[in-house]
Order: sequence, then C-alpha cells, then structure tokens
Amino acid sequence: MPEIAIIGDNFMLSAAFREAIERRCGGLLSIRAMDLPWPDEPMEHGYAKAGLEGLKEYQGDPETILSFTGEAEILVTHLAPLSASMLARLPALRMIAVSRGGPVNIDLAAAKERGIRVVNTPGRNASAVAEFTIGAILAETRLIRAGHEALRQGVWRGDLYRADRTGRELSEMTVGVVGYGAIGTRVVRLLKAFGPRILVADPYVQLSAEDRADGVVQTSLETLLAQSDIVTLHARVTAETTGFIGREAFSRMKRGAYLINTARGPLVDYEALYDALASGHLAGAMLETFAIEPPPADWPLLRLPNVTLTPHIAGASRKTITIAAQEIAEEVARYLAGRPPLHPC
Repeated sequence: MPEIAIIGDNFMLSAAFREAIERRCGGLLSIRAMDLPWPDEPMEHGYAKAGLEGLKEYQGDPETILSFTGEAEILVTHLAPLSASMLARLPALRMIAVSRGGPVNIDLAAAKERGIRVVNTPGRNASAVAEFTIGAILAETRLIRAGHEALRQGVWRGDLYRADRTGRELSEMTVGVVGYGAIGTRVVRLLKAFGPRILVADPYVQLSAEDRADGVVQTSLETLLAQSDIVTLHARVTAETTGFIGREAFSRMKRGAYLINTARGPLVDYEALYDALASGHLAGAMLETFAIEPPPADWPLLRLPNVTLTPHIAGASRKTITIAAQEIAEEVARYLAGRPPLHPC
C-alpha cells in the first residue's frame, strides 16, 4: 500500500487532491494530508534561505515538510519546498506531483539525480488567466477603473464622456499578444469576439491554422510593440525575457498605449514602466503580478492614477482547483500503474 503525502493550502485544498485521487485510483491507498496557510500568509520569493538555495515561490518550514512527508512514496503539493538537501533526507520518495505550471519550489536537478519522478500541471489555470486578461483590458480601455475610483471618492467623472477623454472599443484597436502558449492562445480566442486586429509575437511557436485563417498576424516583438494599442504579456520568465519589457520596449510603444501584465513581474522593468506612465507616454497599465509580492507599501506604482493593480489572482478560480486536482490524480494513477507521466518535468 503506497504512502501518499498531500500538502495543500487554502487555495489548492488537500481535500480536493484527496478526493480526486481516491476517485481516480480507488481504495487501498494510505493518504495523509495537511494544508499550508497560503494565500492568507505570503510565499517566500527569494533564493537566500539556507538549505533552500535555488527555490522560489514556496511556502512551508523545511523541517515541518520533511517530518510530514516522512516515508511517503508520493508527495502531492502546490507550494511546499523541496531542495537538494531536503530530498537527501527523503529516501523513500519516488514521485513529486506539483499542481502548478512552473515547479519552481522543487530542485528538479536534485530530483532527477535521485530518480524521483516530478510532474506538474501546465495550463491548469490558462482559461482563468485568459478570462481575467480580457477583464483587465476592458477595465483600462473602457475607463472602468477610473470611473470606479472617482465614485468611491465622491467624484462624478462626467468628463469621462468627453470625446477627448472617453475610451475606445476593442473593435477599433490593435492588440499585441506576447507569448502564444496555453494562455496566449486562449487570449487570442477570446479577443476575436471583440473584433480587434490581433498581433502575436512568439519566436518559438507558430500560429494555428485557425488563427491564421481568422486574420491573426504573427510578427516580431519590435513590430508588435510599435503597432499595438494594447500589449498583453503571456511569456514565461527566462534569462531571455527577464526585464525585456523595459525602456527600449516602452519607447517603441505608441503614445497612449496600454500594458497588461497577467504573466510574471520579472518580465517588466517597473522603474521604466513608472516613467512611461508618469510621463503620459503610456495611457495606463494593468499589473497583476510583481517582482516582489506583496509589493512594498511605498512602491511608486501604487500611487499612480493610471494603473490598475490586483494581488496575483488571475489564475484563481474554482475551475482551476478542479482541473489541477484531476490532472494530479491522473498522474498518480499512471505512476501506480507503471505508466509514463503525461507532464514530466
């Protein structure tokens, strides 16, 4: 009877994992579960903690994680850290199932060295983030945020109906989608209903035949920045993309354009973004993720009137929980049956 340890949290509930695994795999499983306090308490984002080198976006005290995991053969988690030194103390562990797109809380090289299978759930929240992105675009371009904030302060912004201040419809704009993965492709699909011109920049992926037939244009990042009224980011953070939306990128963008970032904070040079917004070169921005979370209270972007900010919630939906739990359950079932994983890391 294989032992399965589940470490969930207040979003990816351990109960959701357990129910999905038991439904998919049946009985005869020894399962124990615990939940971490995220998101009510923030994750760790740095690299400097002793014994947790190379990990980021994790939560959980290493000794607590080690003690709970114990002799489990399978560990299911969302945010629990597993560094090289921790894995060395878990000789019975043979599989780690991480319910996120990027398992940055796991030392993948150390797991590979020890012959531990690591799987993840790419695209689990793609639909949620894509849907949120459309809302973010509309909040900026149709002045929803500006009108809301004014009314909250007792100000009736009738001037937002002026021809020189009112918003534009998506059907008259060009939207540039940077990154054509699981989320970017869904954003394109949703945008089509609004009728904008759609540009895509992604040097590693080709457009689908359907998108080409619908008039979506694949182009370079430079061309996309120059021609788009709205630029929405859906790239992964790599050495190549870290800070790649910086001063040069903003200088290429149209005056009066909007930046939407529902991807990752490190993609953007936020000091350069502040200058572009404060100078009026960009009309507005919507920021869902940040390089440091939560951002410091004195962060200059928090004080600008032309920025919408949300606390990294784009991927948070009940459907995301269900999808992730089902995908993890399938991976556990495949491991127990001696079959190859669907999403190996």
